[in-house]
Amino acid sequence: MCGIVGFYGPDDVAHDIVFGLTALQHRGQDAAGMATFDGNFHLCKGNGLISDVFRPKQLRKLKGNIGIGHARYTTQGSGDAELAQPFTTSYPFGLAMVHNGNVINFRSAAKRLHEKYHVLPKTSNDLELIMYTFASELRLKNLDALSVVDIFDAVETTQELVKGAYATVTIIAGHGMLAFTDPLGIRPLVLGRRITEAGPVYAFTSESTCFDYLGFEFIKNVGPGQAIFIDNNFEVHYKNPYSLPKAFCVFEHIYFAREDSTIHGRLVARERVRLGKMLARKVIESGIQPDMVIDVPSSGYFAASGLAEAIGVPYRRALVKNNHMGRSFIVSSQAGREDIVRKKLNPIREFVEGKKIAVVDDSIVRGTTSRRIVRILREAGAAEVYFISSAPPIIAPCIYGIDMAMSTELIAANYTEEEICRYIEADKVIYQSVEDLQELFAEDKGHGGGCFACFTGNYPTGDITKYLGHIQEERESHRGDKSKKSAADAVPSVSAKSPAPTEH
Repeated sequence: MCGIVGFYGPDDVAHDIVFGLTALQHRGQDAAGMATFDGNFHLCKGNGLISDVFRPKQLRKLKGNIGIGHARYTTQGSGDAELAQPFTTSYPFGLAMVHNGNVINFRSAAKRLHEKYHVLPKTSNDLELIMYTFASELRLKNLDALSVVDIFDAVETTQELVKGAYATVTIIAGHGMLAFTDPLGIRPLVLGRRITEAGPVYAFTSESTCFDYLGFEFIKNVGPGQAIFIDNNFEVHYKNPYSLPKAFCVFEHIYFAREDSTIHGRLVARERVRLGKMLARKVIESGIQPDMVIDVPSSGYFAASGLAEAIGVPYRRALVKNNHMGRSFIVSSQAGREDIVRKKLNPIREFVEGKKIAVVDDSIVRGTTSRRIVRILREAGAAEVYFISSAPPIIAPCIYGIDMAMSTELIAANYTEEEICRYIEADKVIYQSVEDLQELFAEDKGHGGGCFACFTGNYPTGDITKYLGHIQEERESHRGDKSKKSAADAVPSVSAKSPAPTEH
């Protein structure tokens, strides 16, 4: 999962790119990059946060009225700075591209590129594969008289050849800006516009929250398989999307997107409140009677408030977050995740002590973070701790860009709810129902369908067995141990030796 932006207007766009990426910093903290064009490409990228990579000295060199930017979250490949986006190629015309997502047929598509077009990708970054596939198709056109139809034809072939989840923004030097998504629309991308005295400024971004900060009006979501091209006259051209059913990633609404973003007509904050209210039935049926409902900051806030309202129990913010720490879910190692949890959450003892606490988090992935949160609350004097997940049990790996790519890393894929409860040392574990989640995002509600693969094991792109094997090989290779999986990221054993929840 990453954050991408693209800006095209009458004046330099580098500062808009920086502010846009800053609003998307939650989507990736590993690296950042920017490319602008003013007759030549100007490129700046490196490891670190937006504020680390783009210093005033670099920004002064990033001239051009068209530009793209990227905030990277590493799911596949290493964290090397050379894999930071954007990527560029000089032919045809000169292209610069960013993407958010994950390609699942990398090996076969790379082999085709090499055998048919004699192109050898230099890295394992999915973006390079998408960019060179598009470039190879584009160069078959009449480059002396390139038309919008030619561009869209190259996009369509790229979408047919490259499988997986992706949203992309591309600068075509001397021609304009192009954006397109995978045929199922798994990853988010929106188009906006700001009117200035000098003319319109157009923007593509992963989330609409960027528009709020920069004074843009929302125009539309880039639909499944849709392509949008903005030419040198700032005329906007559309390629009709595929007729496939939408399979937008539901985990965006549950965790990844910012709560003030609107995705496919749904305010993320409102959907999280609804998730909390849907949990009320299961909480009541469980027989627990919490004294208060609290959240795991910050993605659990709206679900917790919705649950508290539905069951008539006070809501409190009893865990205080150090906002200068990163998001633990997107830290690359388990040891790093646990260290962040220890340092970023501090309980308010006066609220917690002697109380039966229902703590709401967005999900339970590996279980170790959940266990640390339960321990923090018990150390603060909580009488009982009920751990409630606004997502259903995650039983299958995500192959579309979220870092939960092996079943051995998913606690719900290996253990029952009772065993999970014992491992995280809670008095009760309650999950969202898959059926309720699917109902909330049902097609007939007029908002399109969703991808629920991590909760059901049913992947919208079909059989992914071979791809999972490739992931396992790559992860073992990057760990430097091809004989076994690293114990640091594996789901720990839940055995008779695991401590049971404390009796009070």
